Amino acid sequence: MRLLIQRVSHARVNVLGKEKAAIGKGLLVFIGIEEQDTAEDIHYLSSKLVNLRIFEDENEKMNLSVKDVQGQLLLVSQFTLHASTKKGNRPSFMAAAKPEKAEWLYNQFISACEAGLAKPVFCGEFGANMQIELVNNGPVTIFMDSRNKE
Repeated sequence: MRLLIQRVSHARVNVLGKEKAAIGKGLLVFIGIEEQDTAEDIHYLSSKLVNLRIFEDENEKMNLSVKDVQGQLLLVSQFTLHASTKKGNRPSFMAAAKPEKAEWLYNQFISACEAGLAKPVFCGEFGANMQIELVNNGPVTIFMDSRNKE
């Protein structure tokens, strides 16, 4: 499972020209799910995400989590995070989970994040063509992969 995390001042997701979800201060998180992912990947990354200290404290040091600042989460499924560009110029998405499995794991990830934050999170629409608007605060963008625990 891969996460692309962006600290935002605000973000929103539109589907078919209508707003699906919007947040203020918080994290916009793109989630790539691969065929090998399990509940262990969900537990590891959801815990890391809600406790990741990337918001500034009173000394302007990145020392606070989204939980600490009462921020919001906007979670968006994005299979293209598993693109392989090794051969040729057309990306391959063979590592991405099949839609049925991916949607189930995506929903489990949402539930795990809600439990970790102790409040609802906002989401895109699985499998939809979405338009994402955001103001990246910092900018701060972090990539995490449950197969590469750094």
